[in-house]
Amino acid sequence: MTSLVVLIPAAGRAARMQGRDKLLERVDGQPLLRRQARLALSLNLPVRVTLPVDRPARRAALDGLDGVSLVALAQASEGLAASLREGGAWATGLGARGLVILLADLPELTENDLKCVLQAFDFSLQNVVRATDDSRKPGHPVIIPARLFERLERLTGDTGAQAIFADEPVTRVFLPGRRATTDLDTPAQWAAWRARSGQAPG
Repeated sequence: MTSLVVLIPAAGRAARMQGRDKLLERVDGQPLLRRQARLALSLNLPVRVTLPVDRPARRAALDGLDGVSLVALAQASEGLAASLREGGAWATGLGARGLVILLADLPELTENDLKCVLQAFDFSLQNVVRATDDSRKPGHPVIIPARLFERLERLTGDTGAQAIFADEPVTRVFLPGRRATTDLDTPAQWAAWRARSGQAPG
């Protein structure tokens, strides 16, 4: 039996990026998707990344990262639910007690943030754990307990996991600043964030 496993859903279209791919934007000197995968690997847990079949550059960005399993989703155009179903089935097959959902497009998350979220998971209570920012806005990562995997595997459409835990008890973990919620979807948002954070584009 595995305690926790990590899913990075990276099969989205990044439709608002005007031809650029936000998951390949450089953060800390590397493509954002690779950065997130390396953060996940730092937890010493099994890691799976879901990818679209038509974005070979995303797969290439993960080259050489031992310990990351990659899955190309034929149903990626359906939306986030396709990745979450895959993650739920994978976690079930491993006998995991919880699935950590780590979004690929949160450039401010740190290794310590992830560890704080993991430490909040109570294996006996099996509550959902969700990171929030310092304004109390819900964000990510999220940990889905094993008792909800079956619901996760039934999700459809472009919907997130919150659809399955709206009425569930949730343990909230407050992360500094906007680390849990900074999600940059447009070139203008990226430019503003780089100016604010001092992160160079190259």
